[in-house]
Amino acid sequence: MNAPEPAVTSKMPHVMNTYGRLPIALSHGRGCWVWDTEGRKYLDGLGGIAVNTLGHGHPKLVPALQEQVAKMIHCSNYYEVPLQEQLAARLCELSGLSAAFFCNSGLEANEGALKIARKYGHDKGIDRPEIVVYEGAFHGRSIATLSATGNPKVQKGFEPLVEGFVRVPLNDLAAIEQVARTNPNVVAVFLEVIQGEGGINPTRADYLQSLRRLCDERGWLLMLDEVQCGLGRTGKWFAHQWAGIQPDVMPLAKGLGSGVPIGAIVVGPKAKDVLGPGNHGTTFGGNPLAMRAGVETLRIMDEEDLLANAATVGQVLRDALESGLAGVKGVVEFRGQGLMIGIELDRPCGALLGRAADAGLMISVTADRVVRLLPPLILSADEARQIAAILCPLIKAFLSES
Repeated sequence: MNAPEPAVTSKMPHVMNTYGRLPIALSHGRGCWVWDTEGRKYLDGLGGIAVNTLGHGHPKLVPALQEQVAKMIHCSNYYEVPLQEQLAARLCELSGLSAAFFCNSGLEANEGALKIARKYGHDKGIDRPEIVVYEGAFHGRSIATLSATGNPKVQKGFEPLVEGFVRVPLNDLAAIEQVARTNPNVVAVFLEVIQGEGGINPTRADYLQSLRRLCDERGWLLMLDEVQCGLGRTGKWFAHQWAGIQPDVMPLAKGLGSGVPIGAIVVGPKAKDVLGPGNHGTTFGGNPLAMRAGVETLRIMDEEDLLANAATVGQVLRDALESGLAGVKGVVEFRGQGLMIGIELDRPCGALLGRAADAGLMISVTADRVVRLLPPLILSADEARQIAAILCPLIKAFLSES
């Protein structure tokens, strides 16, 4: 995540200073609302950065997790975990893919995807396989995933970066066709369907369709990072489904467990058997608690028709924001889909993070100039209008200052 600059001296001197935190400590939440330890109430427009799919304290999720905690939290992947098969089968049903590997985070899912691509290349006799990645991308902060990430600020101080990446602009078909003509070691294309940390930058449907054709022609893997934009956030289970395609490898995380740490790599036939015993693993990944959280999250999303809610309420929110900011000088563009919305301004706007919190709203600012909204998928139309009613005056006031 792109954290704000520290607002005050940290109240947690024994915690490593890796985040610029706001001086707020949250104590509890209900639905799309949270309260801090001082009793102040906030409308959650961030959802834990697209994590709290079902909001806070969901009445169907809480008892299911309590029941699972009483049964078993963790065993080990030395043994079969039936809930893994249950969740994997559901993800394969929703995606049309073939199998899943479970880990603990989006970073781990993306790292695993990179390993699949390299092993796939080696299996084809390519000694130094290369992966096409994108300007503006964000895939994580491990050494390999930050090397794939297209943000020099994230990479600075951690050189030398991992080799084997070829970077191109997003939505530029000619650029990747040039790579295809000149780079015989390319084995995969790796991109977010909607760049999240990069500023809510959508990949065009026609570009995704062209990538699918190109990967098929070249024998490459198409790897689509759906960590932030997947799992119903755009109004379909996965954002690439708007383009009518399927990937070969799809990393997931964030909203899959509604707050319980979880990651997954879902793969199709081309990638299903690339990794075998001993090639990859995890201690905590696929534990019974995380698997139960995933199973229950998908079940509740179905029962409450949250994909349709993300689409309809997302449109209410976007309409309210566009109406409230119509004609305002300094508003560059509205981007995104469903309940993944970015508002680009013409200047850095990190100050809005604290101002929104002071006004009772939680948001994010990413890529320096983009206000990002990722609320829980249970958001109501009335709450969407409340977000706009709080946020639009704050943006107007901020832009009028200079």
